[in-house]
Amino acid sequence: MTKTTQPAHSLRKAWLDAARPRTLPLALSCIALGTFLATAAGAYSWPITTLCLVTAVFLQILSNLANDYGDSIHGADHVQREGPQRAVQSGQISAQMMKRAVILFATLSGLSGLLLLWLAFGVEGLIGLLVFVVLGGAAIWAAVNYTAGSKPYGYAGWGDLFVLIFFGWAGVLGPYFLMAQQFNWELLLPATACGLLAVAVLNVNNIRDIESDRQAGKYSIPVRLGPERARLYHWLLLATAVFLATLYVLLNFTSYWVFLYLLAVPLLVRNGTAVQNTYSPLALNPLLKQMVLSALAFNLLLGLGLIL
Repeated sequence: MTKTTQPAHSLRKAWLDAARPRTLPLALSCIALGTFLATAAGAYSWPITTLCLVTAVFLQILSNLANDYGDSIHGADHVQREGPQRAVQSGQISAQMMKRAVILFATLSGLSGLLLLWLAFGVEGLIGLLVFVVLGGAAIWAAVNYTAGSKPYGYAGWGDLFVLIFFGWAGVLGPYFLMAQQFNWELLLPATACGLLAVAVLNVNNIRDIESDRQAGKYSIPVRLGPERARLYHWLLLATAVFLATLYVLLNFTSYWVFLYLLAVPLLVRNGTAVQNTYSPLALNPLLKQMVLSALAFNLLLGLGLIL
């Protein structure tokens, strides 16, 4: 039964926990990498960067709130789940309140995105404006329908692909194009690398939740692969990200600073080794945070090296 009364500070904490601020660095790092790439092309714009960051924060919080709501109503957040406590499942926030919060952040994401597009294209760039309106709408849809909605795609194992698209290709190439208003196919290399590291974060989360997801009928990639092959998949994600980043900097070599991202590779190796050797769901929780910070460091160093 949902709790109807609780101290104001407890309710604030419940909302803060539901927003999951620890996931925000992942959303911000892809925007940062896209901004670094635009800066390297001589096209930096601080107003566009700021609005990209604001929109990314709104979308990430929207995704987290919708995930809390969706997993609770679909049964993935039952008492046996080993991850952090969810607000709706625990009764700290009612499902109706959470649904309203999802609508609020979907609206904020849409308004912020429209302002961003107006700033980037004005009223003259109609085609670019329409393309990004569609992309923004797709981002909002993806944020909500990962676990919510009548047919959540996360339950069918499509979460990894959508994370690659929105934390990699859209998250990196979007800010770049909004500032530079041009496209280079080579940019798919760092964008894909960034997206794969975001997928690795999701993979750690899904490895931790294999048993509870299986019981709830949520067929994530680790549920489909099994615990052993899911860990090999984790190594594949990390190694491919490093390979693609290396290929890009070799194709765009300007100085030895471009190899600055290599300083973050030991962090990825450390995470991969720990995930491979950790089978307790509770012990995987800190590795999730470690993977987020490792991805952040990798993306920031990769981008910084390109402008030094």
